Amino acid sequence: MKTKLTEMLGIERPIVQGGMHYVGFAEMAAAVSNAGGLGIITALTQKTPADLANEIARCKDMTDKPFGVNITFLPSTTPPDYPAIVEAVIKGGVKVVETAGNNPSSVLPHLQGAGIKVIHKCTAVRHALKAQSIGCDAVSVDGFECGGHPGEDDVPNFILLPRAADELEIPFISSGGMADGRSLVASLAMGAQGMNMGTRFIATKEAPVHENVKQAIVAASELDTRLVMRPLRNTERVLNNAGVERLLEKEKELGTNIKFEDIIAEVAGVYPKIMVEGEMDAGAWSCGMVAGLIHDIPTVQELMDRIMAEAEDIISNQMMGMLGGKVPA
Repeated sequence: MKTKLTEMLGIERPIVQGGMHYVGFAEMAAAVSNAGGLGIITALTQKTPADLANEIARCKDMTDKPFGVNITFLPSTTPPDYPAIVEAVIKGGVKVVETAGNNPSSVLPHLQGAGIKVIHKCTAVRHALKAQSIGCDAVSVDGFECGGHPGEDDVPNFILLPRAADELEIPFISSGGMADGRSLVASLAMGAQGMNMGTRFIATKEAPVHENVKQAIVAASELDTRLVMRPLRNTERVLNNAGVERLLEKEKELGTNIKFEDIIAEVAGVYPKIMVEGEMDAGAWSCGMVAGLIHDIPTVQELMDRIMAEAEDIISNQMMGMLGGKVPA
């Protein structure tokens, strides 16, 4: 399948693996890229820029296909060494960077000057237009369904994607609630040039996370996520567990007086406990509503093959049949 996204990134299938904390390691990225999509290494999961450089090198040993790096720009009094991170990406020969969080304009000249395509994650059309105006090559439009940070507007993808298509001139990909061939066809129909999947890729054999995490996603329904940190205007969609219930109780008790320090036990440093050690009640970890559509743990290749087969069947057989007057079975 060819779209503007596949042509821009040099990939075979219009499917991107989103950057995910303690998931986006070389093993994950290489598996997605080898299956024809675009795998993504998460820069801030690495402790130092040197570690990131080593992770990029490891990924290159695992695949000769394009892969990307996610760089999330966080507001912080002690920010990561972003210039060194960018340097590691450029020296590593990475061809695609997914940016998220704050405005990436300060790094765009360096990345694009090195021939790197930049895709910025956005949760609102106004943010996507801003990304377009500063020169991003594409954007990822993240609907309210997504795991992680859905923004504060609460607009789901059936509205957000067509709105983006109406306004944007650069290509965009869908993100949030994406799991299968139906997701891909719907995304294309609403103007996207491909789709981004996060939670769905965690529930694969190659995902370098504890088996408890994968089983928790398979066991969950679309009703099992919660929105936390809304009073702090840093909303995150997470899978419910005992740690999340404690966090929500604190939010209820403290109301608008809550501070980050009040919930630090439930959100800071919990990812290694969950993703590596499998302590599922340790605290809040990002998970999308798409968990309700995830019922197995295939290999990445099996998943990607299945998605493309489903999409092709929907387009070539079901939809073309309907246009020809045939009622679908």
